[in-house]
Amino acid sequence: MVAQTRTANTTQKKLAFNEKLVGKNLGTDALLKKLKSLHTELAELDQENIDVNSLSSVRTQLISTSLLLHKERGVKAYVACCLADILRLYAPDAPYTQTELRDIFQFFFRQLSTGLKGTESTYYNEYFHLLESLSTVKSVVLVCDLPNSEELMMEVFRDFFALVRRELAKKIELFIADILIALIDECQSLPSEVLETIMAQFMDKNARMDQPAYRLAVQICNATSDKLQRHVCQYFTDVIVTNSRDLESDGDFEEIRSAHDLVKQLARSCPSLLHSVIPQLEEELRVEEVQVRLIVTQTLGEMFGDKGGADLIRKYPSTWNVWLMRKGDKAASVRLKLVESAKGLLLNLPEHRETIEDTMQRKLLDPDDKVRAAVCRVYSQLDYETALHHVSEGQLRAVAGRGMDKKHAVRVEALNAVGKLYSLAYPEIENGDPSAIGHFSWIPNEILHIANMTPDTKIAVEQVIADYVFPLPSLLNAASASTSKNAEVDDVAWTERLLNTLRYLDDTAIIAVLSMSGIKSSRPTPYEHFLLACTQNNGGVIDDNEEAVKQRLSNVIRHLSRQFPDPHKAAEDLRAFADANENRLYKLLKVCLDLQSDLKSIVKASNEFLRRVEQSHNSFLSTMSIFLRRCTLRIINQSSISSLLKRLQKPSSSANASLTTQHVRQLLTYISKHCPALYKAHVSELTKAIADEKNPVLVEVGMQALAAVVRTDESLAAFDKRTMDRVTKYALGENAGVAKFASRLLVSLKGCDEQCIEIIESIAEKLPHAEPDILVAHTAVLAQVARFRVNVFEHKSDTIMAFLVKKLLMAPSKDPEDMDIDDDWVEDDDMPLFLRARILALKVCRNRCLSHALSVNETDIAAPALKMFTTLLEHFGAFSADAPDSSSVKSRIRLQAAISLLHLSTVEAHASVINTNFLWLAIIVQDPCYHVRMIFLTKLISLLSPRKLPPRFNTIPFLTVHDPEADVRNRATAYISFLNRTISPAARVEHLEVIFIRLLHLLAHHPDFSTAHENMQDMAKYVEFYLDQVACSENISLLYHLAMKAKTVRDAESHTYSENLYAMSELAQELIKARAHNRSWTLQSYPGKVKLPSDIFRSLPNPEAAATILKTVYLPRETVEWLTEAGKSQKATAAAVSKEKRREARETRERRSPQGAKRKASRLRVNGAQKRAKKSARWHSDQSETEESPSEPEDHSESEVQSKVSERHTSPKTSTPELSEDGGHESEREEAPKSRRTGRKAGTKAKAKISKQIRKGASTVRKP
Repeated sequence: MVAQTRTANTTQKKLAFNEKLVGKNLGTDALLKKLKSLHTELAELDQENIDVNSLSSVRTQLISTSLLLHKERGVKAYVACCLADILRLYAPDAPYTQTELRDIFQFFFRQLSTGLKGTESTYYNEYFHLLESLSTVKSVVLVCDLPNSEELMMEVFRDFFALVRRELAKKIELFIADILIALIDECQSLPSEVLETIMAQFMDKNARMDQPAYRLAVQICNATSDKLQRHVCQYFTDVIVTNSRDLESDGDFEEIRSAHDLVKQLARSCPSLLHSVIPQLEEELRVEEVQVRLIVTQTLGEMFGDKGGADLIRKYPSTWNVWLMRKGDKAASVRLKLVESAKGLLLNLPEHRETIEDTMQRKLLDPDDKVRAAVCRVYSQLDYETALHHVSEGQLRAVAGRGMDKKHAVRVEALNAVGKLYSLAYPEIENGDPSAIGHFSWIPNEILHIANMTPDTKIAVEQVIADYVFPLPSLLNAASASTSKNAEVDDVAWTERLLNTLRYLDDTAIIAVLSMSGIKSSRPTPYEHFLLACTQNNGGVIDDNEEAVKQRLSNVIRHLSRQFPDPHKAAEDLRAFADANENRLYKLLKVCLDLQSDLKSIVKASNEFLRRVEQSHNSFLSTMSIFLRRCTLRIINQSSISSLLKRLQKPSSSANASLTTQHVRQLLTYISKHCPALYKAHVSELTKAIADEKNPVLVEVGMQALAAVVRTDESLAAFDKRTMDRVTKYALGENAGVAKFASRLLVSLKGCDEQCIEIIESIAEKLPHAEPDILVAHTAVLAQVARFRVNVFEHKSDTIMAFLVKKLLMAPSKDPEDMDIDDDWVEDDDMPLFLRARILALKVCRNRCLSHALSVNETDIAAPALKMFTTLLEHFGAFSADAPDSSSVKSRIRLQAAISLLHLSTVEAHASVINTNFLWLAIIVQDPCYHVRMIFLTKLISLLSPRKLPPRFNTIPFLTVHDPEADVRNRATAYISFLNRTISPAARVEHLEVIFIRLLHLLAHHPDFSTAHENMQDMAKYVEFYLDQVACSENISLLYHLAMKAKTVRDAESHTYSENLYAMSELAQELIKARAHNRSWTLQSYPGKVKLPSDIFRSLPNPEAAATILKTVYLPRETVEWLTEAGKSQKATAAAVSKEKRREARETRERRSPQGAKRKASRLRVNGAQKRAKKSARWHSDQSETEESPSEPEDHSESEVQSKVSERHTSPKTSTPELSEDGGHESEREEAPKSRRTGRKAGTKAKAKISKQIRKGASTVRKP
């Protein structure tokens, strides 16, 4: 309807213009002048007081064809303006026929579309006037009443949307919007082409509010939503119905997908249009067609996650609930789309956080790994504020837990997610923000606990640690970071980040950090060997020893590749790197490997190395990235030393500062033990540090570092007389730690024999009358001198050894009044001084033996010590069965004796003596005290890993199968797994396979052994554990051959043990046959010859005895029947499980797996400690298959293990020193939270039997 209406007025004006506008002799200029005059007069006339009769002449002339089709743009522009004014003045009744009106409006729109451009264009004002008139007068609504109005409307909308894209004035855009809105409001039925034109503006991929056409469409839709709702719904329905027929391929869904994209755009800008569309989407969520559910789930997810999502949920709660139900959709792709929408939900729906979090937590356990990975990816995309305020700590921990998922992709996404969040939060954690600390500081600890599950997991953790937890710093002031000579790095901030992160790590995680640091690697490392081999190989152009050089390179590549998740690809990539033979890459790699490279050099070399590899050899970039990360000191290097020492120079009493000091001490001690070469550039700082007598911690750490670095390079020991006097004074002081390292420094220096002799003589004189604290310090000094300057020690050895053995070791200990004598363990901080001294005395004995290993009188010196250590094991930590020492003291002494025997076992000369008492040493791994078992096992592994011990010691880890604590079993399993992966085939036979016969012999001598059926079942567990770890189709014949050979010899000790051995032989044979049968392995006769160890076996006296033994069955009948039934049951179970898995994979691939079965409670074991009941949450069936996967073995000292042990069994209190490298108290001990725990009274059948034999003096069972 026209906007204005004329009213009666007696003073109506008449048009003054009366000239002719149409004529043959009328020139263009004259016509323009007349039209301009007419336009001016018409524009000034008011609709209310005009005599329309006076307009009759001009209104007829203005629609003349000669004017409407005039060639001059200006004529047509003025004609259009005049016609618009005529319509305004005549309103509401147009003075033209419908045909004339159609021509007029077409003329209007044609003029606007062709002539209206920028403000600089000709006749802009006239076009502006025309548009303004159409907008304000609303005469354009007359179009709706014309014949074929739909076609005209379609042209109007198409032309106007094209017009508005010309970036015209804002007012023009408003005029156009008014015109189009008026047309929609007045039309009886909206042409579908018009709706499509409007909707097309929302389909543009780049549609946004800064685009005029999109802005115009939004304005129109919001202004006419009531009328457009029905049309939009019909439009959407038509698209869905039309395109839902004959759907066969993804291409058939494009129109449906486009329609849903349109709905998303409308929801953002014109939500009121969707009143009838949203219920339609809800119904689509229930359809059978997966692709439709997929599209609508994604659409609604994005709509709910948009800024207006909260309003949408309030208006359509039913749709929201139905959409949430798609989390259980049978199609994984639909569940995946729901999860991918969660980022927007977390950002924009804080009031629905609990619902969203519950959904996401459920999807973390989804049976499909892509869904689980997508959940983790959502959290990796969050910013710091969103994660802090809209994601609970519990949810973040659940995401971190997926780092143990059985699927690689899920693990990587989970670890990346929490790693990124920690990186974002670190600045706030560093500033001490309590919210950030509580919400994110635990993340590195969780990541590091996952590190040692599998090699693949370790790679992922290493990457996250390198990228987000301990990233290399960026180069500052560098235009080109890798080449600028002016670039610098902030090594102080880099070191502070390490210390700040360590503050929130437990002992296990700290051990993992130290392991990843590369500090402990033996030098030269395998990576250095690889670089040298590449250089010698010279890309295949070799001058001398070609075969040897190639073989060396192949051996190094084979060794390194075993440490990668995909050894085959790693070997190929390392070979390709060697073949590339780029000297620049070699040089950069050498910089990264050099211990003396500072942080700046490492950063520059690493960046350039990776950039060059990516540009030229992208195929092996991933492998060389892992290689570079592992071979470089990225976490701690020589740039860290100064900052760490300065931290110790400024002691503080605050809790945080105290913890940081503890960590600094731990780091510096670790460097001193494993990589003292890092101190080479800091000798002057260390010399200055030991002069600060008021700071005993700094003095001790500095002295240890100096002693360590001087042992690596004596040329660094340029000390003045004052320093030497100070060191001598410290060696005779009462601080045991300082005295120990001062003496170590002195014995490491040439030309210090006099000082060392003076110290020994002084100590020998003072020992009988020394106070307990002085006694500990002096004994620590003696241990160092006995190990590194035994010739000096021998000056007073008789006096010293007599005192240590008779007055110290054999003297009864007096437990302090506050010591709990019922405990089976005592922590370092609570250890009485007398006990400390006794442990150190045992070290003196051990070190003296080690120092004399190659001397002529080695046997005379070692024999008493070996006998003493063995006696201590036989009497459980005492020299006699009735010793009054408390359980905790005996545990400590027993452990130290066992560790001393391990060290002495590395010397071939002692092997025969120790082998006689091997059983006593082996069953320490089944000690009633948890700490003894764990620390002993760790020390054993640390000596087995570098193969310092004979192969027979590899039987000991298999005795942990019945241990009640998972971490003991896991540590043993991890070592065996590591050995399996990294050892060569030939070495594998010697160190893992041939020892099977020794394991059977060891079990035959085990104190728990008997031929009772229940006992044989327990013995079977040992054999099964061994077979689980070692047996495969390639070696099963050898193992069976060894088991059979056990019945062809006799035991070296007695007939009783021979019968035990034959029973174990039969048991092993049956178990091997059952395993081979169940796994379809071919059990062939072993073709080779195996020589059985002569130290434990003897030949049978005659063929008749051999025949009799072979015919005799030594296993109880009940055990034979049990083995037969167990074999059948295992095969049936294996077949059923395999069939069930295939069925589930085929029929229920998209459904969540059922909850995993509970583990059965274990029986009471007779050999180790009583099985302790523990609550254990099983993973959901779609999660990791094992809760307690073995960790990668690390060569940790007992101090590191002790810290882990204390943490696991106690609650942290205060700082406490821990076990030293040898298992006793030493001052270089690594710090750990103080802890106390009740005794683990896990008395075993084995220990009970031995104790009973000792008390009664029984002689029926021969000493093992």
